[in-house]
Amino acid sequence: MEAMGVAAALGLLLLTAGGSTADEAREAAAVRELLVRLLGPGPAAAFSVSVERSLATESGLDTYRLSGGGAGARVQVLGSTGVAAAAGLHRYLRDFCGCHVAWSGSQLRLPQPLPAVPEELTEATPNRYRYYQNVCTQSYSFLWWDWARWEQEIDWMALNGINLALAWSGQEAIWQRVYLALGLTQTEIDEYFTGPAFLAWGRMGNLHTWSGPLPPSWHLKQLYLQHRILDRMRSFGMIPVLPAFAGHVPKALTRVFPQVNVTQMGSWGHFNCSYSCSFLLAPEDPLFPLVGSLFLRELTKEFGTDHIYGADTFNEMQPPSSEPSYLAAATAAVYQAMTAVDPGAVWLLQGWLFQNQPEFWGPAQVAAVLGAVPRGRLLVLDLFAESQPVYVRTASFQGQPFIWCMLHNFGGNHGLFGALESVNQGPATARRFPNSTLVGTGMAPEGIGQNEVVYALMAELGWRKDPVADLGAWVTSFAARRYGVSHGDAEAAWRLLLRSVYNCSGEECRGHNHSPLVKRPSLHMVTTVWYNRSDVFEAWRLLLAATPTLASSPAFRYDLVDVTRQAVQELVSLYYEEMRTAYLKKELVPLMRAGGILAYELLPALDQVLASDCHFLLGSWLEQARLAAVSETEAHFYEQNSRYQLTLWGPEGNILDYANKQLAGLVADYYAPRWRLFAETLAESLVQGVPFQQHQFDKNAFQLEQTFVLGTRRYPSQPEGDTVDLVKKLFLKYYPRAGSF
Repeated sequence: MEAMGVAAALGLLLLTAGGSTADEAREAAAVRELLVRLLGPGPAAAFSVSVERSLATESGLDTYRLSGGGAGARVQVLGSTGVAAAAGLHRYLRDFCGCHVAWSGSQLRLPQPLPAVPEELTEATPNRYRYYQNVCTQSYSFLWWDWARWEQEIDWMALNGINLALAWSGQEAIWQRVYLALGLTQTEIDEYFTGPAFLAWGRMGNLHTWSGPLPPSWHLKQLYLQHRILDRMRSFGMIPVLPAFAGHVPKALTRVFPQVNVTQMGSWGHFNCSYSCSFLLAPEDPLFPLVGSLFLRELTKEFGTDHIYGADTFNEMQPPSSEPSYLAAATAAVYQAMTAVDPGAVWLLQGWLFQNQPEFWGPAQVAAVLGAVPRGRLLVLDLFAESQPVYVRTASFQGQPFIWCMLHNFGGNHGLFGALESVNQGPATARRFPNSTLVGTGMAPEGIGQNEVVYALMAELGWRKDPVADLGAWVTSFAARRYGVSHGDAEAAWRLLLRSVYNCSGEECRGHNHSPLVKRPSLHMVTTVWYNRSDVFEAWRLLLAATPTLASSPAFRYDLVDVTRQAVQELVSLYYEEMRTAYLKKELVPLMRAGGILAYELLPALDQVLASDCHFLLGSWLEQARLAAVSETEAHFYEQNSRYQLTLWGPEGNILDYANKQLAGLVADYYAPRWRLFAETLAESLVQGVPFQQHQFDKNAFQLEQTFVLGTRRYPSQPEGDTVDLVKKLFLKYYPRAGSF
């Protein structure tokens, strides 16, 4: 009881759901408009939506009530906020109608008449917040979005009950105004900002300059988008988190203010100081509050405020000093710059710094940061809690409120992955922690549009006090909703995936795809996985067996491609092991056979399968970039930004393949050529009787990689070929082989 009391008090201290009758009406109208976008005007008319703050019996805890339905009766959806009403609507569509809302395409076949709610159903969330996003999501997934795509995402957020999310678009336009006011030249500002694909790391002080500058049109478009994003989020009653000053400044500031006290940080991500080693203002320097308040004042004048701000001073960067007094002063300076403009400011801090460098962040250092902000005014994201929770070793962040977050995905990678049991149990375990200060749950992936089952579970847990009792039954229902019909083979496939790829456990579980398929080849690649590969191959067979019934479902066809992609990924590892073994045994024929199949047959076949689905096209990703431009020069610049992010991530492959994706075009023209080069180089090594030289191979591979990045080939942005036929062809050729490995 004491733990629950602490958390509840902190939730109230942070923010409570207030608002007028006009706010309630606006939020109800927003949900009704969402209904029309989702279902169309006719079906939407069968629902009545209203918002009443008084429905929430405990202030701050969103609540919805469902009733009505049946022959001739409208379904009544009542929420304490617009988000709560949208979540209630989603609950009705999911549990009563068997519908499914997803990134890859929604299944919204409504039964007629609409099912009645047998008895009035009221549900309250156990915590104040359901959070969404990671600073990196802005670059790995949202990068080239227009308003139409943002509108879809905000609808998805509302339906999944998200009430707290980052809204960081357009901030560079505000910083440009501030830097000009401080005396920097436009040239100096242009030289400071990164290119669009790397802004997330510019915002956290990790990078500057790389792949820039930002065109003037970028600032205008992002300002426009930010206004629309904020307006829509607020219309649902969501709380947008705006950026604040974290302490990083352009080097050019030292020209304008020669006496300024700055520290140059160390390098980041294998970049040299041309692009990293950011300058950090000393917390005691009088410019710190000036710069911080100038930015926040200009930002809130432009966009208004909901009083929660994000800032990350030491993201993956070791502070200049481990002295607690310095860390406390640096933290206090950031917070005081916020409150100078907004006395009610709450600081949202990504807790990744404590997890990423635990050897630096000992008890005294953690205490210095957490204690430098008044209790309840620092809201910490325990960013990777499903695998490496920080709250357990910091006494629940020493009394500061925190949000239990599932990070799940790194780099926007493809690859079936999840720690569903850990995710299922995690929030309830955190709630029971002694003197817990848990105030919410969150989804904080670096990239979205993958492994939708993981996010469906996490969103549902935001409204549950207890874990799902039977994940096997849950995933069976998930499959039936996703495809709009129960099918034994499809559901069996999903249960196999649940016990294999979605059953990772322990601190080593990371949703970062290190498959040999997407890594630069070497003789030392890791191929071990935490699951039995035969489960993936059998799930593949079962899904293919379900095609006569389910092939008309877009979600099923997407999953068929995705599971086929995973099966090929497993096969690549197995063929690579054959290659390596043959090379080490100096057996040329087996080496050439395995390498030839992998590089000249398997990967081209995968590329064809990926090309049959719009979600797996390099051409679509690059076309989004080009459409964001206002000239051909800009279009080329944006496309090159995208190509760099997907591959080299820096001028010299600095964070090589971190953001790898399995896309048609990328497999054929980037991954496959590397594997061909590797197979040929190993064969030459055996023929000539000389050792394989990894260093020389890396140089040659870099030439291939750079050729792709600097290329201008246009790729199809529409799918080609029939998914089922292509998968069948690949399956018949390789499935028998899979069983013999």
